Order: sequence, then structure tokens, then C-alpha cells
Amino acid sequence: MINQLSWKVGGQQGEGIESTGEIFAIALNRLGYYLYGYRHFSSRIKGGHTNNKIRVSTTQVRSISDDLDILVAFDQETIDLNYKELHSNGVILADAKFDPKKPEDTDAALYAVPFTEIATELGTSLMKNMVAIGATSAVLDLDIQVFEVVVREIFGKKGDQVVAKNMEAIKAGFNYTKEKMDGNVPTMQLEKADGKHRMFMIGNDAIALGALAGGCRFMAAYPITPASDIMEYLIKKLPALGGSVIQTEDEIAACTMAIGAAYGGVRSLTASSGPGLSLKTEAIGLAGITEVPLVIVDTQRGGPSTGLPTKQEHSDLMSMIYSTHGEIPKIVIAPSTVEEAFYDTAEAFNLAEEYQCPVIVLSDLQLSLGKQSVEPLDFSKVEIRRGKLVTEELPEIPNKGYFKRYEVTEDGVSPRTVPGMKNGIHHVTGVEHAETGKPSESAANRVAQMDKRFRKVENIRFNTPVYKNAPHEDADLLIVGFNSTRGAIEEAIGRIEKDGIKVNHAHVRLVHPFPTDELLPLIRSAKKVAVIENNATGQLANLIKMNVGYAEKIKKIVKYDGNPFLPHEVHSKCKELF
Repeated sequence: MINQLSWKVGGQQGEGIESTGEIFAIALNRLGYYLYGYRHFSSRIKGGHTNNKIRVSTTQVRSISDDLDILVAFDQETIDLNYKELHSNGVILADAKFDPKKPEDTDAALYAVPFTEIATELGTSLMKNMVAIGATSAVLDLDIQVFEVVVREIFGKKGDQVVAKNMEAIKAGFNYTKEKMDGNVPTMQLEKADGKHRMFMIGNDAIALGALAGGCRFMAAYPITPASDIMEYLIKKLPALGGSVIQTEDEIAACTMAIGAAYGGVRSLTASSGPGLSLKTEAIGLAGITEVPLVIVDTQRGGPSTGLPTKQEHSDLMSMIYSTHGEIPKIVIAPSTVEEAFYDTAEAFNLAEEYQCPVIVLSDLQLSLGKQSVEPLDFSKVEIRRGKLVTEELPEIPNKGYFKRYEVTEDGVSPRTVPGMKNGIHHVTGVEHAETGKPSESAANRVAQMDKRFRKVENIRFNTPVYKNAPHEDADLLIVGFNSTRGAIEEAIGRIEKDGIKVNHAHVRLVHPFPTDELLPLIRSAKKVAVIENNATGQLANLIKMNVGYAEKIKKIVKYDGNPFLPHEVHSKCKELF
């Protein structure tokens, strides 16, 4: 019996690799197992190697596993590219159609199963992925009936006959592997799960759901990997709540439309990735100077330019903080789990309205597209706070004057009205302006308005700006990360502690304004600090040096090949520091 399993299916993009993993994972999720799935896919629409690696566990997991138990291969390329992940007792289940060859430098067992042939005999070769699920079930000694509900949900619209044929394909794959292999296939039976019901979702879906819960009723966006799922989710859900999604002609239009809707009083969202954020930059500056509450999601991917559209990277960090020309107040938050992606996105709309500035929710490809088990979300934790939005009738302004929309206040936040509010008329312009919004180039006014805008973000109220797991007062090592590196770091810490090294962990969730006061005591008390991030220059490490100091302690551990960190990589790199 095993309490954890790592399973991967691979082949050419367009062969049903994603649906194979989806059906396998959903069925096991419903049995109560915790899952973490990560897709490696090409930037091409069809063709090119793709795989889906799924980790199944009786306890919570938040990272890709180091090794592999079962590899399901639809072509030889899948074996050649992925076999080194298999441990010595691993199993390769390969389609007999391509006469699979096992590399000499692996002890894993290879079994050729005629996925395509069996599927073709049942009516269509397209069902070879169902045959593969059946073969996997044989190795795991799973009851194939656990897949019936999932198959019916996915194929039910096509009729009972299609459902029955797919279940027949699963059964055929199971029987072939059990019978034809004459009992030689090793069994990897999973310990029984707790049977609890959990959601199984990607980070992008959690972001979209968080936006809905946070009162978002308008989204303007242009499709881009890996952010498009947010728009696709809201296209399905927003109309039922009286909201709208507009797919714009470009990223600039998306951002300016969201600004217009937000100015009108609607909680508005736009979402993109690095190239799209580059195009939105000027408009973000407009939101900053006009003090319009705008929420932007950036799902980071490999850059620069088109770069690696379908691969992991953390290279947008400095850009999200500093990219606008001129200086504006801005809030950047970085969730590290799917649950945080939900709650943080909902909270982003409160922050945007309370501080009347752009709020960026910074995600990454691994978090946005990685699919994992999620405990039931608590919607009672979500509240709506609209800051200084004026809701009561305004007094008449003498001499038909203008409302002081940009009034200089002690906390830097001015009263805000929406168009059409009686006695709330004011100018709105992208040039520097006085309290009523009228353009002004006065030096004194410029200083007053700049100081006012930046006072807003001097004391940001954000729940858990730094997630801390710090049991040691005098740690040998402090590991710092952000976004999806959390899972690999948490898993690595246990291994590092076994080496006799005392480890604390800090995960930065409020990236800007930087949480100096939260990090300073942890960094001061640690002998060494390792900063884990997916970029070449160590952007988070540099931010820490800028805002906290102690540069001599800080060591950059970076990875920028397009792949997420694995737990053993964090372990080995941290161990090298001692």
C-alpha cells in the first residue's frame, strides 16, 4: 500500500492528453484523495509534445512530485523525454502501436498495451485514452466504476451509447492489463482516502470566482495564455449576475474599458500576461493619476516578448511595481495557493476602492493552470468595502462650483462620486490637476497632489502580507518565496531539517508596498537567507535587499528554464549553502 502516487500521461498535443488526465484526476478527487496536477504543453495549437503530471495523495500536496510511478505513453517521444523521472519500481504503460522501446538506463518496467487497437475494435481510435485509464486502474487495482459518473458528466450530452462505449473501453484496458500480462504488472495500491468532498480547480478559476464573490460585474480582456481561462470562466458566469464580459480588439482597449467602467462605479477587472501588461502600462498610469479603482490580474509566463508562452516564470515582478512612467501609488499582491487566489482576488476589489488606485493580482503559470484539490471555500469571509464612495446626497456647491474629487486629505483618500450624482460634477483628466480635477501646472499643487496620492498607501491593511512558518528564534536558514514556489519550499523544508539545519519559511504575499516590517525580524535572526524564484536575475531577492537590507546574508536560488521548482531542487540548492 502507498499513500502517494505520481502519474503522468503524455503524447502529441491534440491526442486527448488533457482529457485523459482530467478524467483520471476528477475520479480520484471524488474518492477523497488530494491532487495536484501540472500540464506541460506546447505553444502550438496542435502537435508538439504535451504531458499531464498528476500527484495523488492521502495528505495535502501543493507541488509537482520529484519522481514518477506510472508513465502512460502514446508515443516514443513521451518515453524518451520523461523516463528519467521514473523510480526503479516505476511502470511505463505504452501504446503497442508504435512498438515502444525502453531506454537502457532505467530499471522501470515497460508494458506494451494496444491502446489504439482496442479502441479501434470498439468503434474509434479516439477512445485510446479511455483504454489507458483502464490499464492504469489495473496497476492501481482500482474499481473502474469510480470513473462512470465522471465519464457520464463529460460525455452524457452525446448520449448513453457514447457513455457506454467509453466505459467499455476503460473495462477493456483494465482486463487486458490484468489478464494478458499474466499477473506480471506490479500493483501500486493506494491507501484509502478520507472520502471528503473537495473542489478540484485551477488557480485561474479561483481568481475568476473570487472576482465574482468580490462584486466584480465587468471584465474587459484580450485572450492570452495563461490568463484566458479567467475571461472564459466569467463569460459563462457574469451574465447571470447582471454583469458583462467584453473581448476587446487589443490589450489597450481592455484596460481603458475597465477604467471607464470602474469610473462609472462598477467593480471592474482586466486580466492578461506579461506581453499584455506591457501594452496596458500607459492606461494603468491613467488609473493611477485619476485615482480610479482598477483590478488587474497578471499571470506570469516566460518572457521577454513572446518568450515561452506556456512555461513558468517570475520575471514580471519588477515590471508590475515600477513599469509605469511617472510615479503612482499601486498595490501588488501575490497569492501562493488556489485558496489564496480566491480570497485575495475578492479582497483586491476592496483595496482598489478603499485606496482608489490600481491593484495587481500577481499570479504565475503554475498557480494559474496547475489544478489542485481545494477545501470548500468560505464565502462568509468575503466582504464588500467601498471606501469613500459617496452614497448620500451631496450638498449644493456655492456658485455652481465643482466637487472636490481630488481633495487633499490627511489619509490621502478623497471622496469619490460616480457620474450623474447630483452636485458631484468634476473634471477627470490624465494631466496633473487641482482638487476639482481642473488641469493645474502649479508647483505647489503638483507637490500637494503627489503627496496626497502616495499617502494613501503608507499603511495598507492587508491580511497576511507575509505568510510565516517560523518555529526557530535563531534559524540557520530562512527560505523566502512568492507565488507557486510555496509547495516545493514546504516539502523541501522537512528534508532540510533532517539534515540538522533549522529552517524558517516566509512567503511574500503583499509585494508592493513591500512588507519590510514583517520580514525584517526573520531576516535579522537568520544566519542565511535563500530566496527561491523562477527568473534569471533574482528580482524578489533584489527587492528584499532594497527594502530590508542584509544583502550579505541573501542568496539567490533561481530557475529560469520554463519549469517549476521541484522539492528536491530546493533541498539540494539550500543544502549547498552550508
